[in-house]
Amino acid sequence: MKKFIAILAFGLSALSAAADGNIAIKSVDVSRNDSRLDLRMSLDASRLRLDKNKEMIYTPMIVNETDTLRMSSFTIAGRNRWYSHLRNDKKFDPSLYRSGEVVAPIEYSYSVPYADWMDKSNIVVETVEYGCCKSNKGELNVPIAEIDYTPATFTPEYAYITPKAEAVKMRSISARAYIDFPVNRTEIFPDYRRNPEELRKIQGTIDSVRNDPNLSITGINIHGYASPEGSYKNNERLAKGRTEALAAYVNSLFHFPKGTFTTEYTPEDWAGLKEYVESDIAATTLSNRDAILEIIDSPKYANNPDGRNEAIRFNYPADYKFLLENIYPGLRHSDYDVKFNVRDFTDPKEIIETMRTAPQNLSLQELFVAANSVEKGSPTYNEAFEIAAKMFPDDPVANLNAAFCALQQDNLPAAEHYLQKAGDSDEAKYARGILLARLGKNEDAQEIFKSLPLMKQAREAEGELNVVMKKADNPIKIVATELP
Repeated sequence: MKKFIAILAFGLSALSAAADGNIAIKSVDVSRNDSRLDLRMSLDASRLRLDKNKEMIYTPMIVNETDTLRMSSFTIAGRNRWYSHLRNDKKFDPSLYRSGEVVAPIEYSYSVPYADWMDKSNIVVETVEYGCCKSNKGELNVPIAEIDYTPATFTPEYAYITPKAEAVKMRSISARAYIDFPVNRTEIFPDYRRNPEELRKIQGTIDSVRNDPNLSITGINIHGYASPEGSYKNNERLAKGRTEALAAYVNSLFHFPKGTFTTEYTPEDWAGLKEYVESDIAATTLSNRDAILEIIDSPKYANNPDGRNEAIRFNYPADYKFLLENIYPGLRHSDYDVKFNVRDFTDPKEIIETMRTAPQNLSLQELFVAANSVEKGSPTYNEAFEIAAKMFPDDPVANLNAAFCALQQDNLPAAEHYLQKAGDSDEAKYARGILLARLGKNEDAQEIFKSLPLMKQAREAEGELNVVMKKADNPIKIVATELP
């Protein structure tokens, strides 16, 4: 474009005496397909008056900083030059017009092979004046339109939310053990049947917390369950006594302060039995699954668990035998929960290291600190938000920030997944608007942005998306209205 400006100063003075009036540019249109670019212009030359020995040759071109493609020219000539062409040209040139007699608009069209460099280029009209004997009296390159087919980018600001810090980071580890007891006994026998392995599991879980300097145990709860066979009263005795015996035994291994252990018990695990009966596999192992399920759920046995068990045994003996041998043993279990507090982490480097070794020890706020300590969009940045959503799967802030992170990576399926649990805050609505825009649903996105007039990012996104939509509709910008 700089060379056009340089020529302009010379051209205007050189051409000023050549003609009266200008050519008005009524319209310029460019269309593109995979292989060709078509230019159409409508020009009004009715006001142009040339000296009888003058003519003007107009040559549209497509140019950028390094490339030029010249198109066909058209000529407007004064009276003598007009007749000279008629006498000397071998055939009539339809692109030749006589000055003062161009009443109808000149409808110019030209098609050229499309090249990538034309994506961002200019339509320029080379204007050359000739005198008698075809002498060059001056020329001017006039930019009349800008072409911009480069993809319009929508780059909204991402409205991450800073999570609130946890006053105390309370965590827990839950597991299940199957301790074997002799029939009707409540004493712990450490070497009895599966007990060595099951007791090691409990001890290992507690040790994993106790030996970590970042953690401090605050309580251990054991909830014991018995199976439904036999009398409810005896099952209650067994569940209570066995749970207390297990708690006492485990505490004897560690000698925690008084009050560390708490116990609960459920005399008969009907919920566990119902879970099995409802399962898909029960459809192949039980002949009367639906009927058994009806007995389990019947209000008739709400206060009569012995009657419930007896009804299954009496009415469906084969199924009851299967349950007694294969399912009831698994209903005698001890669920334990080790509660502990985690110290706070403030050093980003330590947080990142912990994020990769023990992410369960970090708060949502600490993971946010880790992300913001590194370059946005870096692997560590993305990893921090993904881990946050994994560790806090139902937290709206964790899911919203992970959605923004996914949008930055253009991972639209992941963003859509996270937004399902991101809540209904203005920031979440805004994120859904960005997702819609990325999916090409610009009108729907604009509706969301317009519904958030108090949100600065939404107002800016609406304006930016407007620009993108307009550019998609019309990649041509007119920069001149007439040719001299």
